[in-house]
Amino acid sequence: MAITHISTGSWETLSPTASEIRRKVFIEEQGVPQDEEWDGLDPACQHFLAMLDQQPVGTARLLPDGHIGRVAVLASARGTGIGVLLMQAAIEAARHAGHAQVALSAQVHALAFYERLGFIAHGDEFLDAGIPHREMTLSLA
Repeated sequence: MAITHISTGSWETLSPTASEIRRKVFIEEQGVPQDEEWDGLDPACQHFLAMLDQQPVGTARLLPDGHIGRVAVLASARGTGIGVLLMQAAIEAARHAGHAQVALSAQVHALAFYERLGFIAHGDEFLDAGIPHREMTLSLA
């Protein structure tokens, strides 16, 4: 059975590993321009790193305003539940920080994943880095 661990920390401590995962998923796989991926917000965020059998496989971040973003899982670890564990960690951190809700901009292909976690989509579809997205929120009340 695979052993999974989610760690949390600052960008300073987790960036070497988290940035490599994001580079592979967003820049290489999805074609997101580097200047859009590296938006300068990382130092202010709380970061999460997922390990599967001692290998880094996923990451996410929680912005100070309660937005969850940059949720990325390496292709080799998709379908293992890593994404759910990352989201649960980020949601719990937001709850602990006193946020009444969390929000995210979901890629349209991932809407069902976030809906299974209780998120509700709002508004029209929009493009971010050339990829269709929708805004989603989850009440923590």
